[in-house]
Amino acid sequence: MTNWSRLVRPSLLGLDPYRPGPGVEELKERYGLTELAKLNWNEGLFGPFPGVSESVLAELDRAWMYPEHAYSDFREAVASWLGIRPELIVPGHGIQALIATVAHAFLDPGDAVVVPSATYGLYAQVSTAAGARVERVPGRAHRHDVEALADAAGRVGARLIWLCDPNNPTGSLLTRDEWEALLTELPERCAVVVDEAYAEYVHPEHRLRREADVEAGRPVIVLRTFSKIFGLAGLRLGYAVVDEQLAPFLDVVQEPFNVNRAALAAGRASLRHLDLVEKRRLENEHARETLARRLRGLGLEAIPSEANFLLVRVDTDDLTLAEGLLRRGLLIRPGHDFGMPGYIRATIGPVPLMNRLADELARILEKDSEERLEGAGQA
Repeated sequence: MTNWSRLVRPSLLGLDPYRPGPGVEELKERYGLTELAKLNWNEGLFGPFPGVSESVLAELDRAWMYPEHAYSDFREAVASWLGIRPELIVPGHGIQALIATVAHAFLDPGDAVVVPSATYGLYAQVSTAAGARVERVPGRAHRHDVEALADAAGRVGARLIWLCDPNNPTGSLLTRDEWEALLTELPERCAVVVDEAYAEYVHPEHRLRREADVEAGRPVIVLRTFSKIFGLAGLRLGYAVVDEQLAPFLDVVQEPFNVNRAALAAGRASLRHLDLVEKRRLENEHARETLARRLRGLGLEAIPSEANFLLVRVDTDDLTLAEGLLRRGLLIRPGHDFGMPGYIRATIGPVPLMNRLADELARILEKDSEERLEGAGQA
């Protein structure tokens, strides 16, 4: 019998693969639910833009062909939207794939990377799988501590700093001054990889245009996705904005034409309705503030967010609370999942759904309060 653990790279030993857990249909059957609102993965609950379905169906007639020309069309569409040259765009089948591509292009065994805490877990996992050492840097008041990140990068000789901005799971956003301070203090041979999956949800006045940093030749790699505000998570479409000299190295590492025709067509169709991006952002902002206001009314702390989710301090058993919401047809993320017990994270959706979430939370918290009072009385 082959012992595969002796044949794979040693850096993979001890790492667990991502396991998404039971699916929606399985949970509905398990809990006897007729519907289940999926508020756990920060997907774009407002759905794809108009014209996407038609474009995807039309593209299926060309499914027998490799998508080389479709790649060029997609690059040009994204570049036109961002106001940059197509040569700076590297498509990928989702940000997750691009994270792995960057890690493979930059990291050798024994290299060091810096990762904030708490943040998206894939940065550390992919870096560890590449044989790198991961230096974790705690934030302050649910925000990235850029001074500590820069200090850590210099101390360990980091090749990469991984940064999610707005950050998942907190929703916090760096200011221009914080961003510039981080770039100024970068050690030699260190680049910053910025995951901007939620960038389109940021108010235009607060948004950092990091494409300009790439164009200026600074050591910056920007990762973007169509999974969130464009509502295409199931098609796995993303892109990197990188220096023209770096793009060929990433293309060497990743599979050629790894994005399928249907996803590329959906992306191009989405970019034909750019007026809807701001409309969608405003819808999300209104729903997010509605939920935050309702939760504050319950005595809970809603952490300020610039994304399509809300982190909430509940000061109770978040696993039990998540289970209670699940039994009521609402699937959210308990803070235990990302090292923040006593918190929950909920994806933002239409206002009626946000009001339903607040109502169910109120009922659960009221029931818990009554049970504690009853227990105290019996004691």
